[in-house]
Formats: sequence, structure tokens, C-alpha cells
Amino acid sequence: MDPSPVVDLKAFVPAQDPELAKEFYTDLGFTINWSNPEIAELQIGAFRFLLQKFYVPEHAGNFMMSLAVEDTDAWWEMIERKGIAKKYPDIMCRPPTMQPWGIRVLYISDPTGVLWHISDNKK
Repeated sequence: MDPSPVVDLKAFVPAQDPELAKEFYTDLGFTINWSNPEIAELQIGAFRFLLQKFYVPEHAGNFMMSLAVEDTDAWWEMIERKGIAKKYPDIMCRPPTMQPWGIRVLYISDPTGVLWHISDNKK
């Protein structure tokens, strides 16, 4: 017998300071669907993740998320226009660069240290 069809899949993303993390993600364009002191659901387009009040440095520093977009240059322009690297001085923020594996990637970390790979397939 086959299992019931999958209807959703979300990652639990760690947050050392959930309020700061929620502010960071809303600055990037995410919407907070619901929130309480322990967990929040964030969404961009049709895609969601759960932001969890949880912090273990080794875990957060090795946690990565991938976001595929149509145009990383447009994302980089938005990040610069909003001054995100200045507003969150402890984050890592690197412009889109072609990677050896053939994908352009913009790297940005959130205030907890979670690394986001924002990529497009432009050549």
C-alpha cells in the first residue's frame, strides 16, 4: 500500500534571536505567516520554512538553504538598495558569482549564521 501523498515539506531553520531573524527575513522580502515566541512560518512566493528559536553554534554555522531565483543580479541590487549588509554588520554578503559547477550564486548569511545560496542559471 502506498503512503498518503505528500502535501508539504519545510525545513526548520535555527534562530539565535528570533526577532532579529524575522526582521532580517522580512527585509529580504519574506512574509511572516504566523509567529509565536518559539517558532514562525516564513514565506516567499509559494515557498515556506519554519524559523525556530534554537541555537547551537556548530549546527547554525553548518546550516544552509538554497533559493533559486530568476535573476540574482536583481536580488543583489535589492540587497544593496536596502543596505542589508550595513543593517546587519555581522552577516556575510557576497555578490553573484559564477561557480565552477556552472551556477551563479549570491551568498548571504542570516544573523544566526545560516548560509543562503541564492542562485540562478544565467550563463
